[in-house]
Amino acid sequence: MSTSKLRLMILTALVAAICVIGSFIKVPGILTTAALDSAPAFISVAFLPPLFSGIAGALGHLATALTSGFPSGPFHILIAFEMLIVTAVFNILHKKGYKILKWIFLILGNGVLAAIPFYFLISPAFFIAAVPSLLIATIINALITAIVLPIMGKVFSEGKVSNL
Repeated sequence: MSTSKLRLMILTALVAAICVIGSFIKVPGILTTAALDSAPAFISVAFLPPLFSGIAGALGHLATALTSGFPSGPFHILIAFEMLIVTAVFNILHKKGYKILKWIFLILGNGVLAAIPFYFLISPAFFIAAVPSLLIATIINALITAIVLPIMGKVFSEGKVSNL
């Protein structure tokens, strides 16, 4: 295994571990398992490739589900996959320089679009009850990311930390 692949795996594991810590900070809601687990994965777009930051985000959601007692059962696997996609796309948009579009996608993708399957899988009432909590949690995670991401970007662009 090459040193760069090992470095990527270690950084991904470290980001996932920070996501686990965030999973203990819950955002109160009626039907959701919203927490501050995704901000570290969103921040990792400064130094991880899309797939790796997405994996960290998916693991962060699974940690939140675990610390919440898996209230949605096997649907948490779907939610983790959605988290992987949202984080990876956010990463791609960030790396391509879409300063506004990435935030719109992040908030709508994680706060509304990710809940749409549950409109059909569970019920419209579940969807309507879940979206406000998801939006609030997404906005909080996005605000944390918006504060920290420019600092991380500056650290990596100035060469204070070697890029991967």
